[in-house]
Amino acid sequence: MTPAITVGVDGSPESLAAVDWAADEAALHGAPLRLVHAWLWQPLDVPLVQDPEEPAKSARGILREAETRAAGRHPDLRCTSEVVSDTAVAALLREAEHAETLILGSRGHGALLGFLLGSYGQQVIATASCPVVSVRVPRGGALPDRGDVLVGQQGSAEDSAEVLGFAFRAAAARGAAVRAVRAWSLPPVYAYSPGSLRLADEAGGLVQYEEKALREALAPWRDRFPDVPVIEHVELGSGGQVLLAAAPGARLLVVGRRARRSPVGARIGSVAHAVLHHAPCPVAVVPHA
Repeated sequence: MTPAITVGVDGSPESLAAVDWAADEAALHGAPLRLVHAWLWQPLDVPLVQDPEEPAKSARGILREAETRAAGRHPDLRCTSEVVSDTAVAALLREAEHAETLILGSRGHGALLGFLLGSYGQQVIATASCPVVSVRVPRGGALPDRGDVLVGQQGSAEDSAEVLGFAFRAAAARGAAVRAVRAWSLPPVYAYSPGSLRLADEAGGLVQYEEKALREALAPWRDRFPDVPVIEHVELGSGGQVLLAAAPGARLLVVGRRARRSPVGARIGSVAHAVLHHAPCPVAVVPHA
């Protein structure tokens, strides 16, 4: 059975934009769509009459609205929905174990929203076992349906295999090009030694090594997807800044992540953090194998 494209919904404009994107994605890949709303009954410690059926009705209404919205975009789409009795983070992480992709709404330029508040979105993105796509309410009311699939490539071909694979599959499904970006910085020995930098320049510069690394990482995916046009771009600078400069006009931005532990829980890397908050298009964060 084909894994589902799963989207968390809470009735907010951000989560409804995520439903739109998820429905389109499911239709593109011939996958089922799964809509999930987390709701956990927690009686208040005050002497009030509390009827759990009222918030339960509201939860079901949120899902019905999302179902109607998805069906309006793709009437023949296979769609299931469920109110999950759990906290948002726990519910979504459990859903991620069986999903092809998990879709969340995002306000951008601040905390992730769409079913989640505060650091919850970061917890899900940092620890989910499947790719997570963050979708914000589009300007003008329409999701981007043109442009390249922009992907950030780092490390070796093996390190970036999952990220590039996601980007090429997304581009192939959309009939789009892949624009692969590799950002690089000067090693400390060159940054603090003008003589070493001069020798490197005389040998043809350092950028040639970065270009070679990008070509090698892309080679197996070019072979696997020969009909997908590929644009290569190597630039000196931080990964977040270089990707954000290239993001206008992209229909999807794809980055990888390795979860980093801190005293307050899992944290995503600086590149993923930057593009999630500031990229103008949907952002897919793909866990490295």
